[in-house]
Amino acid sequence: MTDDAYLFLVDEPTRAPGVLPSTVGSLACMETPAVRAWLDAHDVSETSPRLRLVPPEHTGEIPAEAERLPVPLADDELNRLRQQTVPEALATVEAELLAYRHCAHGRDELLARALAAGLTPDRVAELTGEDMAVVRAAASR
Repeated sequence: MTDDAYLFLVDEPTRAPGVLPSTVGSLACMETPAVRAWLDAHDVSETSPRLRLVPPEHTGEIPAEAERLPVPLADDELNRLRQQTVPEALATVEAELLAYRHCAHGRDELLARALAAGLTPDRVAELTGEDMAVVRAAASR
C-alpha cells in the first residue's frame, strides 16, 4: 500500500472505481504543476468523467492499464475522499467519529481547568458524563 492517493484515467466512467475528484471538494493537489501537466498531457480536464481518485488503501482497484498519478492529500482532504468512497452507512458513522474527535479534543485540559476553577470532581463528572476516574486523572495533571 502507498501513502498517496491516486488520480487515474478510465475508459468506461460508469463502472470505474474511486470517485470524481470534484465530489471531494477543493483539493490543493489539483493546482500543482505536476497534476496540471499530467492532465494536459492526457488532454483531460479536472472535471472529466474519465478522471477518478482513490485513497491509498484502494489503489489495488485501479485497472492495471490505467494511466495514474500519485497525489499527496492533506488530512482533511483524505478524510473527505474516504467518506466519498465508503457506503453511506459507514460514511455516517465515520462523520460521527470525526465529530466526536473534534469535540473530545482538549478534554483533559478542560476537565483540569474546571477543577482548578473550583468545581468539585462530582459536579464535573455530572456535567460531562465522564467517569469519575477520568475526572480524577485530570485533577492530577
